[in-house]
Amino acid sequence: MRRRLLGGVLSGALVLAGLGGCGIPDRTEVQIEQRGPAAETSWSSGRGSEPPTRTASGSDAEAFVRNFLAAAAGEPDRAYDRVKQFIAPVDRVGLQEKQGSEVALSVVRLTDDPVIEPDVDSMKVTITVQQVGLLRANGILVPPLATETTYEFRLVNAGPAGQDDIGFYVSDPPNLLLLSDDALRQYYQAKSIYFWNSDRTRLVPDQRYLSSAVPPERRVSEVVRWLTAGPSEWLRIGVSGLPDRTEMINNATGSDGRWEVNLDMPGADDQRLDQLATQLAWSLKDMDLDGTLEIKILNQPRKVVDLGEQRSTNQLYGFDESAQRFCVYEGAIHALAVGNERPGMVPVAAEANRDVVSAGLRRAGGDVLAALVLAGENGRQRLAVGRGQELVETLITSESAHTTMGRPVWIRTDSGPPAGLVVADGALYRFDAHAVLRPVSFGLPGRVSAVAAALDGHRIAVIVGGALHVAAISWEGGVPTVGPVRRLVISLRNLTAVDWAGESRLVVAGSAGRPAIYDVSVDGALETRLRDDTGAAATQLSAVPAQLSPLAGSFMYEANGVIYGSNPFQRLGREHVQDVTPPPAGVRAGYPTAPFFLY
Repeated sequence: MRRRLLGGVLSGALVLAGLGGCGIPDRTEVQIEQRGPAAETSWSSGRGSEPPTRTASGSDAEAFVRNFLAAAAGEPDRAYDRVKQFIAPVDRVGLQEKQGSEVALSVVRLTDDPVIEPDVDSMKVTITVQQVGLLRANGILVPPLATETTYEFRLVNAGPAGQDDIGFYVSDPPNLLLLSDDALRQYYQAKSIYFWNSDRTRLVPDQRYLSSAVPPERRVSEVVRWLTAGPSEWLRIGVSGLPDRTEMINNATGSDGRWEVNLDMPGADDQRLDQLATQLAWSLKDMDLDGTLEIKILNQPRKVVDLGEQRSTNQLYGFDESAQRFCVYEGAIHALAVGNERPGMVPVAAEANRDVVSAGLRRAGGDVLAALVLAGENGRQRLAVGRGQELVETLITSESAHTTMGRPVWIRTDSGPPAGLVVADGALYRFDAHAVLRPVSFGLPGRVSAVAAALDGHRIAVIVGGALHVAAISWEGGVPTVGPVRRLVISLRNLTAVDWAGESRLVVAGSAGRPAIYDVSVDGALETRLRDDTGAAATQLSAVPAQLSPLAGSFMYEANGVIYGSNPFQRLGREHVQDVTPPPAGVRAGYPTAPFFLY
C-alpha cells in the first residue's frame, strides 16, 4: 500500500544530498494572494537554534522524514554528527566526512510529495527534487553540483519489534547532505553583508545564510570572516573586497553594546578604516547589535564606531523614500491614483508625451531621467531619452528601430553619464543619454525577454530563454559592463517578467501550471507565492523595493492588456488614470497599460 506524506509537511524539506556536499532548498512556505513582496529578512534572537533530534518524532514516520531532511542544518562543523544520529549504525561506516570549510549542504526543492511504501522489514522513501544550490560553510549558496532528480532511502525500526515509539533509523542513505528550503528558512537567517563598489562610492549587498545555532557572541565574528573572505563569485566583477591578506585575529569580543574586532589589515589608513566601519555597521544592522564597535589593527586600537550613527551618516541609497504609480494610457504617460495614495505629476512635457508604448523613469538627484519606447511608422519602435529638473521637455530619439522593445530601465550610477538597459527584438542593449543603443553580450543562448536593475546600480536580473539569471555590473571607465551571469533555479517556468522587490529579493512572473507571480531570493533559494493565478502571462511587471515607503512591497503587472496592482490586489482601470477626459458618448474607453513606479 503506497503512502504519500502530507504535501504541506515535507514541502521544502532538507535532503541529505550527499555527505560530501549539502544543499539548501529554495522552496518556502506558501503564502497565497499576499500583500506584496516579502520584506527583507531580519534577525530574530527568538528563533529556534538546533533542528529536532532523531527521537523527537517518536513513531511518526512522516515527522521523522521531515526531521531527517532538516538534520544537517546548523553549524557546519557538527553537520555530519547530527545527520549520523539519524542513520542506522551499520550504514554509518564508510561515510566520507568533510571538515571545516569543506562541509557543504545540497539544497533541494521537493517537486512532488515524498512517497513512503511499506516493505518486508522497512519502509521505502522516495523524494523527487529540484537541485537549488550548494550551501557552503561560509554562508554562500553557490550553483548546484548534484544533478539527481530523485533520492531513495529506507526507514527501519530503531528498536525491537513492538517498541515502535523508539522511532526509526535511515538505511541506505544518500551519500551527501541534503537540506530542504523549509529547513533553510527555519534554521538559517538570510542576511546581507556589504562590499564597496570598485570606486568605493556605494555599498553592494551580498546574500549569506547564518545558522540560528550560532550564539550571539559569535555572530559578529561570522560576519567579519565573511567580509575578509571576499564577495560571492558572481559579484566580484562589480565590487571590491578588503585588502589582500586581511584576516581576523581571534574572535570578536564584547557585550552590553560594546564590541571589539582585531584585524591584520594591510594598508589600514584612516580612510580604509572608515570604509570598513561603514561596511560593518550595515552588515551587522539586522543582528540586534547596535552600540559601539572598536576596530583594532594588530592589537592596536584604531577606531571606535557608533554603529547606528555610522549608518545614519552613510546611507545606502539616499532616496527620499517616495514612490509614485504611472501607466501608459492612449499613447501617453499618466499618473495612477489608488486608494488614498497621492498621485504624482507626470514629469514629461505634453509635447514629448506622445506615441508612448512603455516607459522607465528614475530620479537622479534633483533631476528626472526618462526613457520612453515610442511607436513609429510601420509598427517599428524607437527609444527616446531625456533629462530634466522636475520636467523632461525634450527627448533624443534613437536611430535604430525595432519590431518590439521592452520597458527600459535606468541603472543607478554615482558618477559619469546616465545609462540604462532595454530589451529589443529578443536581445539586450544598453543605452546612454544620447539614446545610442549598444548590444550587451553575456554568452548565453536564447531570447532575452526582460531585464531589471537593482537599487545599488551594480546588479541586474535578466530573463533569457525563459529562465532567470542575475549578474553584476562593473562601471570601470564609466561604462557599464555586465559580468558572467548566474542562473537561478526556481519553481516557475517560462518566465516573462521580473523586477527587484528589495536588496536581495525579486518579483518574477512565470508559469507554475498556471500563470503566477512569485517573490524569489536573489540566489533562488527562497520563494513565496504572491499571485497564484494571474489568468494570463504577465507581460509587464514593476515593483517598489522594500527599502522605500510607503509603497514598499507594492507591485503592478499587466496581463492580457489589463493592469493589476497589489497592496491590496485590484484591477486598475480608467477610473484610476489621472488627467484624462471621458470618451464621447457611445465610445468605449481604453485600458491603461505598461504600469511602472517612479522613485
